[in-house]
Amino acid sequence: MVTMEELGYYGLFLLMPIAAFFYASVGHGGASSYLMILALLGFAPEQIRPTALILNMMVSMAAFLNYRKAGNFPTQLFLSLIIFSIPAAFLGGKILLDATIYKKVLGVLLLFPVLRFGGVFPISENEKIERAWWMGPVLGLLIGFVSGLIGIGGGIILSPIILMLGWAGVKETAALSALFIFLNSVSGFIGASSYEITISQELWILLPITVGGGLLGAYLGAKKFSVTALKYLLAFVLLFASIKLILS
Repeated sequence: MVTMEELGYYGLFLLMPIAAFFYASVGHGGASSYLMILALLGFAPEQIRPTALILNMMVSMAAFLNYRKAGNFPTQLFLSLIIFSIPAAFLGGKILLDATIYKKVLGVLLLFPVLRFGGVFPISENEKIERAWWMGPVLGLLIGFVSGLIGIGGGIILSPIILMLGWAGVKETAALSALFIFLNSVSGFIGASSYEITISQELWILLPITVGGGLLGAYLGAKKFSVTALKYLLAFVLLFASIKLILS
């Protein structure tokens, strides 16, 4: 007879690589989904954050290496976003939230990928708001701090804003977001290292399997692999998890 605890344990080996596959296919590291899965299965924030950030580094770099070949990389836009985002992610990583507050904040942040994958955020072909010199640094600073605080790279917040404002195209945004996620994840992980990092054995076993799913998703996503129907399914799952975490 398989217990609920054992079922959750074995479910990790299926859910984590699937999440990495879907997120990497659209240029993301997948931290929000890793956080969601681990939080719902009862892992503590001090285990969840470093695990998600390590996975984020690997999967987002794979996404970047694939997507950077698919279009012109918006270097100037990227530099304006990352200049204050990296130190802000470090500072956010040094703050350890109470588990209850952590779950509620995570639940709210999950609404961003829900709206993104659900197609609610519009994609503009033209620049809607002319980008002033201060907009990128301020946006990067705010997203970076939240990224370090929760243990994400920030791509789930950044990419829909860029697409909505028309600052970059879909492929360019995917490449930019992937590198943004990678650097914020590294910075957030270093910041979180001020606390004792405890990652259980099963989570270490999950790392190569999850990264494998991300590598496959990044490759297929960059090759114009269409996952439209699956995005809607993922949006529904994330919405359910978001409500559960907020009400927990």
